[in-house]
Amino acid sequence: MTSGISETLLSEFADFVELRMGLRFPVERRHDLEHGISSAAAEFGFKDAETCIKWLVSSPLMKQEVEILASHLTIGETYFFRERKSFDVLENQILTGLLRSRENEKRLRIWSAGCATGEEPYSIAILLSRMIPDLKDWNITILATDINPRFLSKAQKGLYSEWSFRDAPAWTKNYFNETKHGFEIIPEIKKMVTFSYHNLAEDAYPSLLNNTSAMDIIFCRNVLMYLSQMRAKQVVRALYQCLVDGGWLVVSPVETSHVLFSKFAVVNFPGVIFYKKDTRAQIIEEFIPANSPPEEIAPMPIEYVPSPKKKIKTAIEEQKRTEPDAYKDALMLYRQGNYAQAVDKLTDQASQDHDTKAMILLARAYANYGKSVTALEWCEKAIAIERLNPGCHYLHAMILQERGQVEEAIKSLRRTLYLDQDFVLAHFAIGNLCKQQGNIKESDKHFENALALLGKLKNDEILPESEGITAGRLSEIITSIKGKVMLA
Repeated sequence: MTSGISETLLSEFADFVELRMGLRFPVERRHDLEHGISSAAAEFGFKDAETCIKWLVSSPLMKQEVEILASHLTIGETYFFRERKSFDVLENQILTGLLRSRENEKRLRIWSAGCATGEEPYSIAILLSRMIPDLKDWNITILATDINPRFLSKAQKGLYSEWSFRDAPAWTKNYFNETKHGFEIIPEIKKMVTFSYHNLAEDAYPSLLNNTSAMDIIFCRNVLMYLSQMRAKQVVRALYQCLVDGGWLVVSPVETSHVLFSKFAVVNFPGVIFYKKDTRAQIIEEFIPANSPPEEIAPMPIEYVPSPKKKIKTAIEEQKRTEPDAYKDALMLYRQGNYAQAVDKLTDQASQDHDTKAMILLARAYANYGKSVTALEWCEKAIAIERLNPGCHYLHAMILQERGQVEEAIKSLRRTLYLDQDFVLAHFAIGNLCKQQGNIKESDKHFENALALLGKLKNDEILPESEGITAGRLSEIITSIKGKVMLA
């Protein structure tokens, strides 16, 4: 029996936290849960933890309240170049070959999922800076996400104490300026990392919307160990889909599991195990049985709504309409993360029939497969056919953003809004890109426009082109982002 809170209530709260945040607190970690909620209760304005728990589990929580809870329940204990063997393998085995293969394209995408206070993504940025002499010529994406907004706020500031360097190579401090408040990371490294709120248990991924698709390397260390087995499987399944073929997943040594990572090829390095996505080395088995509901398979693709077509009149045409066609098969493959197979199914239909619906799905599949140049080509073919379709221009912008072509992406988003000034996701996307550029005034304007439009919708209404995101969820995300801007 724990002191202060009944076992029954604490168990109910543990179930709530796992369902809403994906964080697992088994019996042996209930003391940590009790300590966290006792700390959070004061911030929520309650005198005791039990009353706070009863309020939390019985009330519809806003995103800000979930974030406050997360800040008390998650641990940000990390430091630069943590688990040195993993970074040694990354430098000497993984990046060396990857950079050589990208000498012409000069493009690299890395995601630090569960980045805590930023030491991990900044370590990656420092390592790349040391390895790439012509760094300015490269399009490098280092996305860093976490569920804890306070961690993200600290990471964005890039200011650290001596404790964060406790096992780092001596040369690490060459990338920091010493101040009276600590060690501040130099601007050249700081600008390489983009920090963003992301909940692995709730938010969609892979997604062009949050730039989580077509990753070359994903770090997800000391995250899975806090999740239930079912939740961990769902996260690993989605991370697999976020990687390009040949991409790498890096987890903590204590999180290795043959069952959990069965879709990956296991690669043993001295003292370290990495997981590689290699679709050629195995027969592709579906993650979820074919009769499972779509929402259990993967995040829904952003659906393209074509212009109305003429009614089908002949019996032959009616029969063709009711039969499963290449698009339906490809859509199912896309939802399951089998992007290459989806491409194979759709290419002939898109080429021969000038089918813009197929072209759009092809563009999405190629983008998630890491073939952004081809994705742009198919998207532009669709635009040539339907120039006045705002959804086509929006997708064009999202692919450009994935390629790091921010100015071009903003131009495409402005074309989207010219065609439809109420296109919520276009306002949201421009807001994000302007924020990254430091144009806070323009960013806030588009965020406010998006919030105003979302206020006219029901919270559970799914937004067009959104990969299943509801109006209420996007409102929470925007509110969170605006809050982080003020904190920074």
